[in-house]
Amino acid sequence: MELILSRTPAAAIEADALLVISFTDERAGNDLTEGLVSELYDRGEFTGKALETAIVHRPGPLRAARLVLLGGGDKAKFGPNDMRKLGGLAVRTLKPKGFKNIAIALSGELLSVKMVEALVEGAILGDFEPDQLKTDKKNADKKIEQFRISVPDETVELVNALRSGRAIGEAQNFARTLVNQPGNLLTPLKLAAEAKTMAEEFGLGCEILDEAQMRQLGMGALLGVSMGSAEPPAFVILRYTPPSPPTTEDHLAIVGKGVTFDTGGISIKPSDGMEKMKYDMGGAAAVFGAMRAIAQLKPAIPVTAIAPCVENMPGSKAQRPGDIVTTYQGKTVEVLNTDAEGRLILADALTYAARHGCTHLVNAATLTGAIAVALGHLYSGVFSNNEELQAKVLSASKLEGERMWPFPMDEDYKEYLKSAFADIGNIGGRWGGSITAAKFLEEFVENKPWVHLDIAGVAWLDDGKPFLAKGPTGTPVRTFVRLALNW
Repeated sequence: MELILSRTPAAAIEADALLVISFTDERAGNDLTEGLVSELYDRGEFTGKALETAIVHRPGPLRAARLVLLGGGDKAKFGPNDMRKLGGLAVRTLKPKGFKNIAIALSGELLSVKMVEALVEGAILGDFEPDQLKTDKKNADKKIEQFRISVPDETVELVNALRSGRAIGEAQNFARTLVNQPGNLLTPLKLAAEAKTMAEEFGLGCEILDEAQMRQLGMGALLGVSMGSAEPPAFVILRYTPPSPPTTEDHLAIVGKGVTFDTGGISIKPSDGMEKMKYDMGGAAAVFGAMRAIAQLKPAIPVTAIAPCVENMPGSKAQRPGDIVTTYQGKTVEVLNTDAEGRLILADALTYAARHGCTHLVNAATLTGAIAVALGHLYSGVFSNNEELQAKVLSASKLEGERMWPFPMDEDYKEYLKSAFADIGNIGGRWGGSITAAKFLEEFVENKPWVHLDIAGVAWLDDGKPFLAKGPTGTPVRTFVRLALNW
């Protein structure tokens, strides 16, 4: 889909459809259609509520073949995240109908750098379909070829906003494409190969540690998880260096859990819904996607992405409940539940980040079912040992419309993780499961400022939205990118 800025006035745009955002408290578009919009409101065919649509054929004086009204809800509350949703809504509504060229005119409060960027992101995200492996793709021949954004003046800032929105949207779709791959096709080594190919294309440094190198380093927690699988693990490191010498000594690490399929190991999961456990590498996919955009948008600080990639299987060599492993840091862990594997591989990855030049650590992981019990499928959980870094992450997430909620991290929660036989247990019992998982990770960050994002409730959509397809969401690619850009 080609996305372009244009100074062609709305009434003169020739396209299959001209999009107009209209609100519950403001009937936009009347000046273009000689009152046609008000007629729709008066007849109750359109009310302006959020995500509502109406299509009008041969709309009076417009050169466009159709007028498409998009509901914006209350105009006073309308922001970039609403614009992002409308971009996706427009594409997902009109593409199946055979529209090829669509356009939207932005002015007034709807015209800003953030609005253009969000609109472009939304359009690209809405264009994603999870049918990559279908041989008979529904509507495969129906594609929106051009999305034109009409603005009064093509300023440098707006051109950059379109470029940034495209980079971030495509990066998020890259992550979604990875997550959508089944475990038989996307093994740990294949995931590492995908990251390497992307890194080479976009000029990132890439290093992949194999099993022997991890063993030499002493990554016993990670290797313990991978023991039960015939598929060898991989430890992926991607490096971005700013084009100009950084003005700060800060070095951001983004770390993602990369379990390409999670059976639970010996502590095997119930069969119902296990097929979705291909999404357990959503954190790794998000850091790879974020680095794809970071390489293009060039923030001023160095960023290192780290992804420990394994498969968690109940093979004859799998670790058992009660096993004790020694982490890269040197602490011993009693494995009380082999389905709490994500925190084990992240323990070694976070220590690696802390010991290899990174000053600030942020990780993303589909870590606990407890987070979905607490927050549903709307928010990621945020856990941190540093209020300043947590505030930066929350600010980035708010700007990018990825909802997050901070949790307490009192030292008392560590009591749940006590083990009589090792330095720490890998689970803390039923209560406060997402918090005790975070407290476990905190043991391995070497006192560096750190934020953990538990994305288990938001990394997968069981049912599609009007603006987003069913399946992987690509969260939190946008937050990672914004965090680096706004550092």
